[in-house]
Amino acid sequence: MIAGTQPKPASIDTIYWTEYGIPIRNLWYMLLYAWNELPIGGSGDLENIEDAPTLDALLASMLLKLMNQRLRIGIGRNYVNEKHLLRGVRGRISFSDSLKQQTFERGQAYCEFQEYSVNAPKNQIVRSTLMRLIQTGQFGPVKADELRHSLRRLVRDLDGIDLIELKIDFIRRQQLGRNDKDYRLMLAICELILQRQMPSDSNGHYNLPVLDRDALVFHSIFERFVVNFYRNHLEGWTITPQKYFYWHEKDPNSYLPIMKPDIVLKEKTTGRIVIVDTKFTAKSIIENKWGGEKFDSHHLYQMYAYMKTQEHISEQHRKASGILLYPAINQTELSEEVKLQDQTLRIESVDLTRSWLEIEQVLLKLILL
Repeated sequence: MIAGTQPKPASIDTIYWTEYGIPIRNLWYMLLYAWNELPIGGSGDLENIEDAPTLDALLASMLLKLMNQRLRIGIGRNYVNEKHLLRGVRGRISFSDSLKQQTFERGQAYCEFQEYSVNAPKNQIVRSTLMRLIQTGQFGPVKADELRHSLRRLVRDLDGIDLIELKIDFIRRQQLGRNDKDYRLMLAICELILQRQMPSDSNGHYNLPVLDRDALVFHSIFERFVVNFYRNHLEGWTITPQKYFYWHEKDPNSYLPIMKPDIVLKEKTTGRIVIVDTKFTAKSIIENKWGGEKFDSHHLYQMYAYMKTQEHISEQHRKASGILLYPAINQTELSEEVKLQDQTLRIESVDLTRSWLEIEQVLLKLILL
């Protein structure tokens, strides 16, 4: 997915950017918020981030760092089901396999038992992802060979752990203990790597172009980042992601679309309601067929429906405000307001190329105006 560098003052080291123009460093912070893995790690993590020229390089470097740390303190183990041909009996005899292979005549039996082993699913996922990165990772022109060499070495260090076919639902089903914070982060990285390489749902043998796949992934990252950012920084507010809104129609109609805004925020003391919908699109203002600049009508109508269908519920709903939140990349940040009777619809953007402190300040200001 990747790009080169942007021009900057000579006194500042090179910063790498994604194809969308987001600095790799800021993207890593967004990912940590999206994964709810705060607080952010120490300076060693930041060094790895600054050295990563691509998103794949960033994810590979962090996976290397986390798993190498695990190897030093002891790799995670779990009880796993095993089946082996043994002399004697251990666990439960598999009579079907033993009879089929006529092992009893040789004084052996196929036995099924549990073993406390490193060949656990969480380690299989990590090792299989490392192998996938070796084969398909896009690491840029500078350190690709060095990074692939480190990945191959780690895969060899994990010998004895099976390579498996990676599936999103299998990764999400993993049950981790309270001491597995590093594994939670590793599995989140593995899931993101797999998501970026998933084929399209369309017919035929073609995959989605890289940018199209990444647009779908980044939309989800941007949304979850904003949700968890507000959860971590807004005290005295209730944050509800993906809340269902009802149409409150007089007669049931199965053809009405589902209404589910990204985030609904409610201030506990005043009851003030703010509805936020994140839009990971290149532009918040588009050109109509005559060349005039307009807000995206689909986004406006969507937010308008969220607000107007709920206004009869309470006084707070009648005075609710809605925010369409866009990422801005090296652009003047947009802040526009549309008054709708007692409600306010705002079109806002946050420049993701700013320093991280500035990004946080902008996001807080949007709600605490």
